[in-house]
Formats: sequence, structure tokens, C-alpha cells
Amino acid sequence: MALILVTGASAGLGLATAAALAEAEHDVVLHARNADRVADQGIRDRMHEVLYGDLAHLDEVVRLAQQANAIGRFDAVIHNAGVLDGPDVFAVNIVAAFVLTAMMMPPNRSIFLSSSMHSSGSTDLGAVEFSRAGNRRAYADSKLYVTALAMTCAGRWPDSMAHAVDPGWVPTRMGGPAATDSLEEGHRTQAWLATADESEISPRSGAYWYHHTPRRPHPAAHAPGFQRDLMRKLEQHTGIAFPT
Repeated sequence: MALILVTGASAGLGLATAAALAEAEHDVVLHARNADRVADQGIRDRMHEVLYGDLAHLDEVVRLAQQANAIGRFDAVIHNAGVLDGPDVFAVNIVAAFVLTAMMMPPNRSIFLSSSMHSSGSTDLGAVEFSRAGNRRAYADSKLYVTALAMTCAGRWPDSMAHAVDPGWVPTRMGGPAATDSLEEGHRTQAWLATADESEISPRSGAYWYHHTPRRPHPAAHAPGFQRDLMRKLEQHTGIAFPT
């Protein structure tokens, strides 16, 4: 039995992931933006605990990290929360993931939700302002950044495991009804990475996955210079140091 935090789990892939893990008798801590997002008491009852916080606001992300640490050290954290467009793309998709990773007690496993769109993300960090976003271009950039964050964690914490997952284009509220990938298949890889025996996962850490299969990510995700510059920019934006 594992203790697992799933962010952005009030609906869609996050809820499917949390429900599958709870069904497998793991202790799941479900994160949602606010209590109104988890109106179904049946969902609450299946979870070990439910935490709230708007990941678009730095102070609430910090508070969420503190609440998570009060529960204990997690076996796995699945950074599922994300938005497709609007002003909160960077705040939710990369800044919140960075802050939670920096402030929480390091879990044994960290899984970050990426996207195939990360391959068209820009490596030009000089022009990035994490406090502003608003278009699909920012989404692709944010997913490149979070993929690089996953690979940074894999390199800095070799005793733990860190992976990025492309869940596919699935018919959630974000993906829309025209999405062509399976919603059922969309959550299985991250649930598997969070709980499978280490011997079943190859490579053990630092991979980019699509439906249980490792794929090659954008080259910048593994580039030490890009990782270093991204971490430095996130540290400057948040005032929070990333542990070494």
C-alpha cells in the first residue's frame, strides 16, 4: 500500500488516476482547487484525505506543500494539474509543480504530466514571464518545462524515481469530445509508475512515457544547461530554492 498525492484530481485524468489507485487499496490524497470541485461525498469517502488549494496562486501552493508535509512523506506524487490556456498556464503547469517539488519532503517517486505538444515548446527562456500567459504557445512551452523538471529530478535525486508522462489526447474537459485517445488508457501509465515494482520499470528513472512505452522527449529536457537555466529562472520567480 502506497501513500500517493494526485494534484488536480477533481475531474478528468486526475480523478480517474486517483480512483484507480484507491480501488487498488492505496492511500490516495486527492488535491482539488476548492471544496466545490469535489461535491460527491462518495469520492471523498474513497480517499485517504482531500486537500484544497488554487495552484494559480503561489501562497496557496506553498500552503498545499505544508499540508502535504504534515501528512508525511509520500511514496509518490503525481503532478496531474494543468490548464490549456488563459493567464494561469505557467502558474499551474510548471510553477506549482516546481514549488511542490521544492518544498515537499522528496517522495520516492515523482510523476509529471507532460504532453506531445511539449515537442514544439520554445527553449528561449529569456523572453519567458511566468506571471503572464494566455495562448496555446504557452501551453507547449509549459509542458517542455515540466518535462525538463522531471528529468532534473531524476538527475539530482538518483535514489528516487522521476518520470514524465504523455497521457495522450483524451476526451476530458480539457481535451474536448473530439479527442482520439482512450480516457481509460490515459491514466494507466502514471498509476503504474507510481506503484509498480521498480524491477518492472525500465528505464528506472528519467524517462518520458506514452502508454507504458518510453519515448524520446525534446532534447532540451535532458540538456544540463537548459535544466540549470530553467531552475534558476523558477527560483528567481518564486523566491524558493530548488534542493540539490
